[in-house]
Amino acid sequence: MNHQFFSQWMDDAARSTRAGRLAEATEVIQRALRDAGLAPGAVQPPAAQPAAQGPASVAEQGSPWVLDGLTRVIDDDEPAAPARSPGVAPAGTARGATASSTPGGATGGVGGTGERWLRDSFTHRGRTLAYRLYLPPEPAATAGTAAASPRPLVVMLHGCTQNADDFAAGTQMNRLARDRGVAVLYPEQAQRDNAQQCWNWFKPQHQQRGRGEPAAIAALVQSVCAAHSIDPARIYVAGLSAGGAMADIMGQCYPDVFAAVGVHSGLPQGCAADVASALSVMRSGPSPVRGPGRAEGQRAPVPTIVFHGDADTTVHVSNGAAIAQAGSQAADAAQGRAGRRGASEATQGRSGRGDRHTRTLYTDAGGGTTVEYWKLHGTGHAWSGGSAAGSYTHPGGVDASAEMLRFFLEHPRAR
Repeated sequence: MNHQFFSQWMDDAARSTRAGRLAEATEVIQRALRDAGLAPGAVQPPAAQPAAQGPASVAEQGSPWVLDGLTRVIDDDEPAAPARSPGVAPAGTARGATASSTPGGATGGVGGTGERWLRDSFTHRGRTLAYRLYLPPEPAATAGTAAASPRPLVVMLHGCTQNADDFAAGTQMNRLARDRGVAVLYPEQAQRDNAQQCWNWFKPQHQQRGRGEPAAIAALVQSVCAAHSIDPARIYVAGLSAGGAMADIMGQCYPDVFAAVGVHSGLPQGCAADVASALSVMRSGPSPVRGPGRAEGQRAPVPTIVFHGDADTTVHVSNGAAIAQAGSQAADAAQGRAGRRGASEATQGRSGRGDRHTRTLYTDAGGGTTVEYWKLHGTGHAWSGGSAAGSYTHPGGVDASAEMLRFFLEHPRAR
């Protein structure tokens, strides 16, 4: 897209939004997209199509061009919930789960319970989330042996226009989780809550503990933990694009639940408070992050792994760098030792298919790794190393799913 053209409609849309004319702002965006040949029904020459597409980028197979779901705003002004004890999410209701075939057609181990790929829904304070749940095979217990140990859980938050099945196919997280005995939960955003099925990361009521989407996701996690054998010290959350932004929100709002966070092509918690600021931070990167009810610069010291392509034209790469830097600073602050700071070390590497990346490790004053930041050179807005079986993936890159799972299992939460 022509950058001067982009800047002009951004400014027009921002002015309309600040004046409270959201319908007018939406029309400005949609008209600009039509003029640029990016709206539904417009035809672009093949050379103009990006090599790697992602949520909030040009969608596949003639689908609408999506700007992280910001072209429609659905009001959600539910009251704040009272504070709750750490680690306790409010109760919700779930209906009976149904099983379906597991992606890849794998079966359980001999003599054990086969793996399961469940579909269900969960309701919390009137908000219903459909979800898929992958449960790996359970080894059979034999006489004189104890029951199987509780399993880790990874919560995967999809990007715009995606759903659980698509995200599972693209990331291949279930295949990796099977070998490590890890359960994987895929909540789905409802279209009634966002027209493009994006998590509402840019709205203040969805950036806080005990409110909105974070409260519903946390309650769903607790429900799954209660129904299955999940280790409370090894619960993790990861996401892509809008899902990556929501994953960072979940880690910051519930550090007593999530032991570590994975953010792919996402944005830091509190970087936007409305449509105009969301568009700005996606285009240019964040200002110093200040989430709702949080002092400037104050973040929970949750171990975090970040992936972001430096050719991402949908979410500026500086957002990934900001998450990594803030995470490192939070770890330093948590050490509470004056004069002692962590360190960082960057190394260059290539994926098996030759894609370059820079991996930066941030360590705390005690030498433990607190943050990993993978800057993916030449990669756009797509899940690195993913499978073409799902949307919005870049198969040639480093395997983000494998690296996230490795990082997660290295960081159980202190009991």
